[in-house]
Amino acid sequence: MLPASAKVPHKPPRKPSTSMGRGTRKRDEDSGTEVGEGTDEWTQSRAAVRPPDQLELTDAELKEEFTRILTANNPHAPQNIVRYSFKEGTYKLIGFVNQLAVHFSQVGNLIPKDSDEGRRQHYRDELAAVSYQGSQESAKVVISETENLEEDEEPKELEAEAGSQTDVPAAGAAETVTEELITPVQPKERMLTNKFNFSERASQTFNHRLRWEIYDAYVEELEKQEKTKEKEKTKTPVAKKTGKMAMRKLMSMESQSDDITKVSQAAKIVERMVNQNTYDDIAQDFKYYEDTADEFRDQEGTLLPLWKFQNDKAKHLAVTALCWNPKYRDLFAVGHGSYDFMKQSRGMLLLYSMKNPSFPEYIFSSDSGIMCLDMHVDHPYLVVVGHYDGNVAIYNLKKPHSQPTFRSSAKSGKHTEPVWQVKWQKDDMDQNLNFFSVSSDGRIVSWTIVKSELVHTDVIKLKVEGSTMEVSEGLQLHTMGCGTAFDFHKEIDYMFLVGTEEGKIYKCSKSYSSQFLDTYDAHNMAVDAVSWNPFHTKVFMSCSSDWTVKIWDHTIKTPMFIYDLNSAVGDVAWAPYSSTVFAAVTTDGKAHVFDLAINKYEAICNQPVVAKKKNKITHVQFNPIHPIIIVGDDRGHVTCLKLSPNLRKMPKEKKGQEVQKGPAVEIAKLDKLLNLVREVKTKT
Repeated sequence: MLPASAKVPHKPPRKPSTSMGRGTRKRDEDSGTEVGEGTDEWTQSRAAVRPPDQLELTDAELKEEFTRILTANNPHAPQNIVRYSFKEGTYKLIGFVNQLAVHFSQVGNLIPKDSDEGRRQHYRDELAAVSYQGSQESAKVVISETENLEEDEEPKELEAEAGSQTDVPAAGAAETVTEELITPVQPKERMLTNKFNFSERASQTFNHRLRWEIYDAYVEELEKQEKTKEKEKTKTPVAKKTGKMAMRKLMSMESQSDDITKVSQAAKIVERMVNQNTYDDIAQDFKYYEDTADEFRDQEGTLLPLWKFQNDKAKHLAVTALCWNPKYRDLFAVGHGSYDFMKQSRGMLLLYSMKNPSFPEYIFSSDSGIMCLDMHVDHPYLVVVGHYDGNVAIYNLKKPHSQPTFRSSAKSGKHTEPVWQVKWQKDDMDQNLNFFSVSSDGRIVSWTIVKSELVHTDVIKLKVEGSTMEVSEGLQLHTMGCGTAFDFHKEIDYMFLVGTEEGKIYKCSKSYSSQFLDTYDAHNMAVDAVSWNPFHTKVFMSCSSDWTVKIWDHTIKTPMFIYDLNSAVGDVAWAPYSSTVFAAVTTDGKAHVFDLAINKYEAICNQPVVAKKKNKITHVQFNPIHPIIIVGDDRGHVTCLKLSPNLRKMPKEKKGQEVQKGPAVEIAKLDKLLNLVREVKTKT
């Protein structure tokens, strides 16, 4: 380091123009002389030296041209790749071959400037540069201040030496101040507030554009409120009064609805208590009464009438469907419509409880008649219905309003004829709700609820065998069968039965849409119902308008039992407690109960259950746990009947032996009867 008093002499700057000109001239002259000296060597002739293995070619061969074309093709790429063509059914040579050959590849770490990460890095670099420049400027300012302080302190030190020694600590303090100033000031880190305090998230951002948007929105809202106030001032006093009255009405309606919802549960309980007192004798019969006269009737039984369910809104509508709720055993659904195609109007879906026979628990109305319904096993609040106009709809009992939650339309593939039966099935692979429907248009459709809409898939189309007509140009016309009823197997998931208006029953599979597994020439008229036995996996039952009920083994094409009931049979149902008991209802107003284990040839109960002769019974259903059945007629009435002891006989207890119960016993009981019939058929 040089002392402060020493001064370095400054050299005068050179003149570049004169020196550069002289230097370039000298170099040109020197280079010129060098080139002149080597010209003799370049002009001398040079002899070509041939390699010893070079071919000797003639002039014609030397003048011959050989063309070479550079292409981007990969010489190692295969040229004879063969693929199988499913369209033509043969193996075909592939014309296009991939010629790309990768010689080198490396994963880079470059980020585009326009990407989010690029913008973040650029923003960080700018912040770092700004903070660095700020620290440098602060350091420069501190150094300049210290220099000024040193220059000011020199005369002060001289004065201090001449003066008293009391000023020495003041000089020491000044030195400590200069030392503190010389140290660079570190920029303070920006402290953010609590990141989990979401009320301050907007203030944590560097760009406060969001605040101004919120502010503008509030200003606009205030302006709108002021404008509405001005308009209200200009209104007439009559308009103000009407507005106040409307507001009061709305407030009163809301308060009333709130009060009603609070009271509804209590009112329902009170209503049930009143009904229980009103129908106390019927409730006692339902719970405790057993007909002791059955001991003297020689294995015949009776049906004891209990409650009668009816509603004024469904007065002129027939009962078209009955179904017990799978979870709440006292609740059942009733579908109302009309089987007379000349008198089609509206439809009703009513849900009754045996605890309140005077009024339904739920009421739903529809523009078209309801012809069938079914309740979901896992979701008992979902009810699917089929309409006379070909639509299907799903009602949700948790949302008790009149409109269905889901409904088909012409765009979503609705049926073109009445829907005669619907059945819930297991959820599909994606856990979507699924049900099937059958209609007179010959289509069996699978419906799936996907993302709050119904999606349909045609499973099978019923074609009448032997009705194919050939038209010109090789075209074929098929006569479509009219489906009337179907039922799915209890164990074999893919198998189901379909009954038709032609009297045939088809055994079908969900997997095969082009053909039937089997065909049964079942009846001479339309099949009204088909039902698998709940215990025996091979047995099913059918009924028809040709007055007959038939019991089948699906492995044999001829019926095992045939019963003629002297009137058109509307519906049949298996009993849930026995494999050999079933009930049938006919249009002459009678209910028939059979027990094959007691009597294989005729019913053990034939009883009229409706008052008038013209009143036709349409449907019957057994309760899953209680010994009762419900029957519906074409006047819209549903009657509950209790089975007498003879109609629900269980195996008697023997001394020293336990009574065997369960599905295996029921299967063996029915198998014993079927084996007797099979032996007779084989002998004949």
